[in-house]
Amino acid sequence: MRGSISAVSSNGTYSFTKPNRDSITLIAGLGVEGDVHAGVTVKHRFRMERDPSQPNLRQVHLMHEELFEEVRAAGFEVGAGELGENVTTRGLDLLGLPVGARLRLGAEAVVEVTGLRNPCAQIDGFRKGLLKEVVGRGADGRPAFKSGIMSVVLHGGVVRPGDPVTVELPDGPHRPLEIV
Repeated sequence: MRGSISAVSSNGTYSFTKPNRDSITLIAGLGVEGDVHAGVTVKHRFRMERDPSQPNLRQVHLMHEELFEEVRAAGFEVGAGELGENVTTRGLDLLGLPVGARLRLGAEAVVEVTGLRNPCAQIDGFRKGLLKEVVGRGADGRPAFKSGIMSVVLHGGVVRPGDPVTVELPDGPHRPLEIV
């Protein structure tokens, strides 16, 4: 499987959105250099309140650009970085990847998929009604979360818009993504 990176984003302060950058640098075991969510232990505010010592399985947030087209059809204008993601991709079924899939981003960086992003009420604070669009229902009637995937950095490197993304699936059996 191959796709590409359409945007990269980071923010050094807690904010729902992240400004687009010309490049970001991924650091093994930490995340995006200078991003508020980088670190060995969890940096998500709600999760830190519960247990600040838990490992950071949310170092890099990836989102598929195709989601923006889907929500645009429902009347919402959303661009890269506006939902807090670090890497916006094109041409990959991120939500269909299993836990442990590895994504090579550009020439050097490699991230390992840990799970789904849990869409929160801040999405409605950004655009009222948008949360309903990013939480759908699967064929089995269970919630289907569409607001991207989370990963940890295995190998660091510089990542830029236009870089290729290649996917390496883990040996089976594959575990479906769950919220991390």
